[in-house]
Amino acid sequence: MSARAAGVLFLSLLGISCAAPLIRLSTAPALAVATWRLGCSLLVVGAALLVTGQWRQWRALPRRDLGLALGAGALLALHFWSWNASLRYTTVAASVSLVNLQPVVIALVSARWLGEAPSRRQWRGILLAVVGALVVALADIPGGWRGVATALAGGAAEGGAGGSQPLLGDGLAVVGAVTAALYYLIGRRLRQQLALWPYVGLVYGAAFASAVALSLLTGTALGPYASREWTIFAALAAGPMLLGHTGMNWALGHLPAYVVNLTTLGEPIGATLLAAMLPGIAEVPGVGTVLGGALVLAGVLVAARR
Repeated sequence: MSARAAGVLFLSLLGISCAAPLIRLSTAPALAVATWRLGCSLLVVGAALLVTGQWRQWRALPRRDLGLALGAGALLALHFWSWNASLRYTTVAASVSLVNLQPVVIALVSARWLGEAPSRRQWRGILLAVVGALVVALADIPGGWRGVATALAGGAAEGGAGGSQPLLGDGLAVVGAVTAALYYLIGRRLRQQLALWPYVGLVYGAAFASAVALSLLTGTALGPYASREWTIFAALAAGPMLLGHTGMNWALGHLPAYVVNLTTLGEPIGATLLAAMLPGIAEVPGVGTVLGGALVLAGVLVAARR
């Protein structure tokens, strides 16, 4: 890996680590946060397209690839929606650890779509990550397996440190992992044909349109919001979106998807430290969450290695 690529991925890691704490500080609905995070970032992307004139690359894009780009945008919107929502129900540490199952999902999908079946070592990593995900989920439920049995029987388990329905939050985080993995796989393919700004312009634009459509369908209010909320939206666009996601989209044009996605492995550390330090959250992860998160990250590292 070149020094330039390593530097971009490091800055991307700093950007995405800010996402979970910022989302937890917002009082806006999860879908509204996702919508305006994308909308604010499009202001910068649109300006870059106009200045560079690279929007002309869209003219030569085959319809199939255009459909893939729009599909990637829809997946990105679903990723933001599900993951943002998970932070309302579970802890920052649990949510970020589970959403970082993305490399495992990439390994599984690659076996069918790209004909790249995981090796035995990678399957061992997948199993380890799944065990870690179960540990994280149980750590969020007082009573462990008894709490799960109570929930399945129709009872109500008490909430964990980060929200009122930890199982729901953990499940939403896993949905966020699947949609993000598919988004990265498509990005790796399309970035071979499109420059950075034309690619993110299509994907972020499709994601914004999808988020607006979902807001209308679900009756989610997109405004008005106080200036504090708009500051959070702008911060999400500047850090996690433009520095984080756009940096990784740049890297997809130079490195394999599994290498780029490994950047997300550092997110739980950065996000958890920020969540513990910020007065508005002050959320210190429990031993079970730390242990489960470590198992998830260890499993993902083993599965993503080649």
